Amino acid sequence: MSETVLVTGSTGFIGSRVVEALVRHEVPVRVLLRPESAASGRSPAGVEVCRAAYGDPEAVGRAVEGVGRIIHLAGVTRAIDEAGFMAGNVAPVENLLRAVRERNPGLERFLLVSSLAAAGPALSATPGVRERDRPSPVSAYGRSKLLGEEAAMRFAKEVPVTIVRPPAVYGPGDRDILEVFRMMRRGVLVSAGSGGRQRFSMVHVDDLVEGMLAALRSDAAVGQAYFITSPFPYGWDEVVEAARPELGFGRLLRIGLPTPLVFGLGTLLGAASGLTGKPALINRDKANELTQDFWTCSPEKAARDLGFTARTPLGEGVASTLRWYKEKGWL
Repeated sequence: MSETVLVTGSTGFIGSRVVEALVRHEVPVRVLLRPESAASGRSPAGVEVCRAAYGDPEAVGRAVEGVGRIIHLAGVTRAIDEAGFMAGNVAPVENLLRAVRERNPGLERFLLVSSLAAAGPALSATPGVRERDRPSPVSAYGRSKLLGEEAAMRFAKEVPVTIVRPPAVYGPGDRDILEVFRMMRRGVLVSAGSGGRQRFSMVHVDDLVEGMLAALRSDAAVGQAYFITSPFPYGWDEVVEAARPELGFGRLLRIGLPTPLVFGLGTLLGAASGLTGKPALINRDKANELTQDFWTCSPEKAARDLGFTARTPLGEGVASTLRWYKEKGWL
């Protein structure tokens, strides 16, 4: 069986780090790029590029043919409506696995990278959501990721499938948490809902990649789902204190937006998105995610089955991320 790993979503924040890690371990890599995607200068030399639209069975078949494992990272985090999320997060999973069934029936593993959003928020900060809990997504994005998982598991009798569900991911190259740090540098932190009560799981991108590769190789992981997460949840106070030494801010103005205001903004911006045809930064769906108190999940199953524990302390991870932002001129 070929040692080559096919990676989708390789030009993204997480995907580029996955490719770098595989190359570092001298694993042959093939990346699937959509026809309209620009070849990323961030991909290491020697990586095989295969172009395919997910709706083109022949092209997808060529992409999956002859590889030993697949890591499916590609997807959408913003869309105008639920149909857009389904098109980006469900249909490609089905099309890849149909192609595997027809063109590569001996595939050793299909690793689907889903999201904590597929499981939904927890009822309390600890232990957080566990893999055995019934999923309760609260957004179209979360529902689409859950449907993507269900689509993958429908092929599980024919293809060895493993699912990983990261929580919030941070590290060099991430643009989402960058906006939070830019606020902090200006001496302000705006949060939605009851910010002082909120707790959330986070994982440094390098820890996530390590956990993904452990799941990719583990026989125990076949047919299973795992949260790849930090050992314990954090609150905004911990993130602020982790960032303070590098950003050098003094007093920080903390602004908690009341839940009705967040939903009001979401309604207005969502309506504007429908008129412009461009995904909004926030809509009612996103507001529902932002105002949850506990986006937390348990690391126990991954520790037990995969021997995985996230090793990057928050202070160290945030500091190295901020230094990278400064070096690149992002901050």
